[in-house]
Amino acid sequence: MSIDVVIHLNFRGEAAAALAFYGEVFGGDATVVTYKDAGNVQDPSEADHVMWGQVAAAGGFRVMAYDVPARLPWDRGENAFYVSLTAGTAEEVTTYWNNLCEGASVVRALGPAQWAPLHGMVTDRFGVTWIVELAATSNEATAALSDAV
Repeated sequence: MSIDVVIHLNFRGEAAAALAFYGEVFGGDATVVTYKDAGNVQDPSEADHVMWGQVAAAGGFRVMAYDVPARLPWDRGENAFYVSLTAGTAEEVTTYWNNLCEGASVVRALGPAQWAPLHGMVTDRFGVTWIVELAATSNEATAALSDAV
């Protein structure tokens, strides 16, 4: 069993710059998918904002980030981050998801996403928002993504 927990930072239009900065600081490369790249533009002024992004560097440093759309509430001091949990099997993802959902508010139901075969978002009963997903690099994930294409 393997699970990674990563801090997921939330911005409003500054995620790409923040990821580039963290890449410089920690020696990693930023990977960014914009709302336009993902075909998920709901507000044309946000087409080039980050829908999904991360910096991964040697030594284990990893941080994820995205730009919160203007249609959603965002306050730098109130919801500046999520905890992102990535597991290696669908069974692990489902178990963690079900346990976190007890007394929680589901933000996005667990299901396929463009970047992962399983992805969901839930705010637990303590007010912590979790992103739970199946690692896209696992054999199970690769097969699921191939079937979806």
